[in-house]
Amino acid sequence: MDPVLDNLDLFWSGFRNSVGFMALAAVGSVALGTVIAAFRVSPVAPLRFFGTAYVTVVRNCPLTIVLFFFAFGLPEIGINRSFYTFALVALVVYTAAFVCEALRSGINSVSAGQAEAARAIGLRFGQSMTEIVLPQAFRSAIPPLGSVLIAMCKNSAVVGVFGVSGHLMSVARQLNSGEGLPALPIYTGTAIGFLIITVPAGILLGRIERKVAIVR
Repeated sequence: MDPVLDNLDLFWSGFRNSVGFMALAAVGSVALGTVIAAFRVSPVAPLRFFGTAYVTVVRNCPLTIVLFFFAFGLPEIGINRSFYTFALVALVVYTAAFVCEALRSGINSVSAGQAEAARAIGLRFGQSMTEIVLPQAFRSAIPPLGSVLIAMCKNSAVVGVFGVSGHLMSVARQLNSGEGLPALPIYTGTAIGFLIITVPAGILLGRIERKVAIVR
């Protein structure tokens, strides 16, 4: 493990940058996924169609294709941003489709009578979703939503391979391919870095799930 210990400062920088990237992607994915989930159960047919089409298309595309579309396709039509921005947006767009389905399962677990009662007292669809349905749906969807977000953290490794500067996987590639250091210790250290992120995240989500279950 000498190559890791000798470059611990680079690994630490990559670790911090990866955590920041994952946090932004998680927030964006949950926000966009919530909107798409609301579209999928909306009484407005065009919104339902858009939500269904979005999930169907994105879920059935590999993440690498989505990344190529944003990083190399959009510049061809004059949309130019940093590769970090393209990679972040691509990961958010991809993960949001899975967040949507996790939340939709939670929405379906909420009794239809509650939405009907909300309409009976004059609440609009948006109000009933934000004030009654979604708070309960998030509780029910914590296990699948947690799995989606942990998978998103692991999927961010693909972003690092694509060349997002400063990401943990980008550091590993630089040390292995650029400086010729042996792959086994370098990628073992990288795997440990990801485990330090995902294992505590899984434990935290498990505790949140148990706490919510008690409250419910």
